[in-house]
Amino acid sequence: MRELGFLIVSFLLLGALQINSVDGGGFAGDYSKLSGIIIPGFASTQLRAWSILDCPYSPLDFNPLDSVWLDTTKVPMIWMILGISCYLQLLSAVNCWLKCMLLDPYNQTDHPECKSRPDSGLSAITELDPGYITGPLSSVWKEWVKWCIEFGIEANAIIAVPYDWRLSPSMLEERDLYFHKLKLTFETALKLHGGPSLVFAHSLGNNVFRYFLEWLKLEIAPRKYMQWLDEHIHAYFAVGAPLLGATETVKATLSGNTFGLPVSEGTARLMFNSFGSSLWMMPFSKYCTSNHIHWKHFFEGRKKRHQICHCDEMEFKLNYSGWPTNIINIEIPSPQGIKAYPSISDISQPQVDLSSMECRLPTPLSFSAREISDGTFFKAIEDYDPDSKRLLYQLEELYHNDPVLNPLTPWDRPPLKNIFCIYGVDSKTEVGYYFAPSGKPYPDNWIMTDVIYEIEGTLISRSGNLVDGNPGFASGDETVPYHSLSWCKTWLGSKVNITRAPQSQHDGSDVQMELNVEHHHDADIVPNMTRAPRVKYITYYEDSESIPGKRTAVWEVDKANHRNIVRSPVLMRELWLEMWHDIHPDGKSKFVRKDKRGPLRNEDCYWDYGKARCAWPEHCEYRYVFGDVHLGQSCRLRNSSADQLLRYL
Repeated sequence: MRELGFLIVSFLLLGALQINSVDGGGFAGDYSKLSGIIIPGFASTQLRAWSILDCPYSPLDFNPLDSVWLDTTKVPMIWMILGISCYLQLLSAVNCWLKCMLLDPYNQTDHPECKSRPDSGLSAITELDPGYITGPLSSVWKEWVKWCIEFGIEANAIIAVPYDWRLSPSMLEERDLYFHKLKLTFETALKLHGGPSLVFAHSLGNNVFRYFLEWLKLEIAPRKYMQWLDEHIHAYFAVGAPLLGATETVKATLSGNTFGLPVSEGTARLMFNSFGSSLWMMPFSKYCTSNHIHWKHFFEGRKKRHQICHCDEMEFKLNYSGWPTNIINIEIPSPQGIKAYPSISDISQPQVDLSSMECRLPTPLSFSAREISDGTFFKAIEDYDPDSKRLLYQLEELYHNDPVLNPLTPWDRPPLKNIFCIYGVDSKTEVGYYFAPSGKPYPDNWIMTDVIYEIEGTLISRSGNLVDGNPGFASGDETVPYHSLSWCKTWLGSKVNITRAPQSQHDGSDVQMELNVEHHHDADIVPNMTRAPRVKYITYYEDSESIPGKRTAVWEVDKANHRNIVRSPVLMRELWLEMWHDIHPDGKSKFVRKDKRGPLRNEDCYWDYGKARCAWPEHCEYRYVFGDVHLGQSCRLRNSSADQLLRYL
């Protein structure tokens, strides 16, 4: 799954400018007083060995501080690529690596022979496996940090708060005191810089931050809670947040998700289902909520109790729990005496007659998001899958009975002054699956027979057939469906201003606006705007009327991939301009202007071969520097280009 500080860029450029409050949502301080808190996503933090593990038949032992996630030299298929074909070495390597990755599914403890813990600092999130592989799997925040350095961000102004993404929320606190440490991080940043922090969370990091806000209610007196938030958090940037879960999580529990690593899906499934966090991003219904226990805590103590789930009538009137389609369609073997996951010993026994399975048709079953999150799905396949019992236990103990919050319930708008929800749209995204017994032993006992995708307002199967359902007007970001990403639109005010602008630099001729659009709390907002072919847009939904002192904005970025969005120069530019606008003393509007986007960095300037000059001559000029190898590289910002920023106020 799987983020914030290039925003701070603006603050250091402006120095000690005093800023005014914009409709009660501004920060009364200077630029240099803000900090950036980054909460990374799923599998986006390095894990290091915290013990000594001797791997027999293999030179790849684990010693304290060795990288476990991610170190491709310890993944066995790399050895095959390198030509090392010794079976014992391969088997030993994968077994050792898994010992350092797997957790006990019931108590979330480490393997007796190997212990892993998250790394700390920015190095834990910038690049997971430096020197071996590149791209989305390894490089996470590296480009973002380079952007910050280019604009002069101080090292102590960017604070990463990595965590063990294998753990459930309650275990993060119980084992690592993570939320206590996170609270101290905010308080330390306030003392160090004298101002509140900007929170930037990506993917699962948003779920972590939501849990922290609920946990905080039990740590701070109720009348001090809002005061603490106002003093310590200026703005929250939610990027790629799975607000109603992600369907790929269900696929990973049945067939595994390799995360791009050269390991088998069965191995990936074993690993994923041992993590308490495997259920944290399960899809759930927006119509079902649970009891809030914050006030009960003061009278009954912080003991675990079952939080009863309440679903309103819309859950049963509408199909699919409000999602585009049923999440899982699975075939269950009709003969109750035959297992869907026969063991190797069962297969070897001559008296086992599997011919009876061929004589009876399997029973097809379908499950909605609600039936997945409440455990109905796992109970239905409990007799056919050994992982179901473990997953049911985790679901009940780590989520339904969580003493702070049942995370498998819809989000309310966090009680923060400024919220920006940012995600990619219109990419082909998985929203449903068809599974059947494979006839192989566990963990490969299920085979995925078909996939349902959403793409730009339609549902289509892997074979190319159209599928009936309730698609949204857009699709998701390749990982999280649009239905889940866009839930934050319900946080917008009663009237919304909508702006659609090209992602690339533009002069404003292709900018479209709709002002004061009526917004109903439970309905999506569909802009009546056109799209030029082959142009990628950003669509901004911004409060026109909102709760006094609160601001909410939603940014939909065309074709932005879930994991890559944190490296997007377009997103970095927009975040920087928004924060620069917020802290400028002459900023009068709620949000930064969208009518024009010119170059902000030397990299944004390029050579216009048609006009034989640098493009954007009012911003860029030809200035050769020794070492330039082409004309575009010699196009650089004019020294006076900083004055052009005033047009965005």
